[in-house]
Amino acid sequence: MLSKFNIDKKRLISNFFSLSSVEAANYLFPLITLPYLVRVLGPEKYGLINFAAAFIYYFVLLTDYGFNLSATREISINREDKRKVLSIFNSVMFVKFVLMVVSLIIMLAMVFSIPKFRQDWLIYIGTFGMVLGNVLFPIWLFQGMEKMKLVALLNLLAKFIFVIAIFIFVRKQSDYIYVPLITSLGFMTAGVISLVIAARRFGIIFRMPAGKDCTSSLKEGWHVFISTVSVSLYTSSNAFILGLFTNNTIVGYYSASERIIRSGQRLINPISQTLYPHISKLVADSKEKAAYFIKKVIVVFGGVGFAASILLFALAAPIVNIILGNQFEQSIIVLKILAFLPFMDALSNIFGIQTMLTFNMKEALSRIYISGGILSIILALILVPLWKHVGTAMAALITETYISLAMFAFIHKKGILYAKRQVRQH
Repeated sequence: MLSKFNIDKKRLISNFFSLSSVEAANYLFPLITLPYLVRVLGPEKYGLINFAAAFIYYFVLLTDYGFNLSATREISINREDKRKVLSIFNSVMFVKFVLMVVSLIIMLAMVFSIPKFRQDWLIYIGTFGMVLGNVLFPIWLFQGMEKMKLVALLNLLAKFIFVIAIFIFVRKQSDYIYVPLITSLGFMTAGVISLVIAARRFGIIFRMPAGKDCTSSLKEGWHVFISTVSVSLYTSSNAFILGLFTNNTIVGYYSASERIIRSGQRLINPISQTLYPHISKLVADSKEKAAYFIKKVIVVFGGVGFAASILLFALAAPIVNIILGNQFEQSIIVLKILAFLPFMDALSNIFGIQTMLTFNMKEALSRIYISGGILSIILALILVPLWKHVGTAMAALITETYISLAMFAFIHKKGILYAKRQVRQH
């Protein structure tokens, strides 16, 4: 038993440091390319690229269909059963490819029928490559098997391709068309390589899945999918909604600050991605042990998020001046408001993903996310016309705070975080 504990502990630590290297790259690479891109492209073209990315991200969400969590959980629980793993893999991949074809049809119909999109159709089609790359990369398989070193290497490869290509091909403002193409190339390259590795490392064989397996995968991921879509209404949709009300330049002011914040939030992602399959396994074995473990990580997880928020708020002005330049002075106030998102995001991750989802409280989690998404839309309709990019930042912070408090209230009512010997059933 002690030997098994040591093996699990070593694997957890190994996965954490593997993911930490990925997030370090995700944090450092944007700090290298962001100052260059915003100065070469300017607020207007930079805003256009981010507006297109926000639009295409809806299709990434559709093709993900919550599998990054639901399939990770299923793989983690059944990792010793090779036949079951193969069944899960093929059914999930088949569903994702079908959803990608549906997404492509919808995207093309919208781009060529809506004037705002049609004038920049190449940008949207080029950006859609991210959807294909995301479908090809079965990160849920590697996470469920807790083999995150491979994911780390592939992510580093994709980011490295992006950084090098940006400096080679983007030299003047008119080169903005290359940015989404380069981004998509990085995603697709990593995706193809990941499938080759999955076939060799896990014995993955591509087969047509049974209809019942596809139905089971869809059913398993449904609540997570609804939750993820709802989350996108108050996270990834901000730039898109702002663009519908204003223009690309205003979107540029907001997106640049948000990109800095998202880089800060990435610092806590290794903890989240490492803990989720581990806690899922703990819950399957013992809910009491899982609850005790969750309590132990709250201090670390929340502490990292709080420290990141304080630093971002205190250093907002110099960060904008150094990274973005004087064209983005209006981004300072946005950064100050959004600075508290890493802390709120850390709390919501603990209470929602690590606790409610692993304890199979998917319906309750979906309700909280849906209510948060509705709140976000209402706030955006009120605040964006009044204060534009500043209003968008305010709506984002208020919504994230509500989500965290609602999750905490629910699990507090269930007594999970304070359980010592027993965990009440939901």
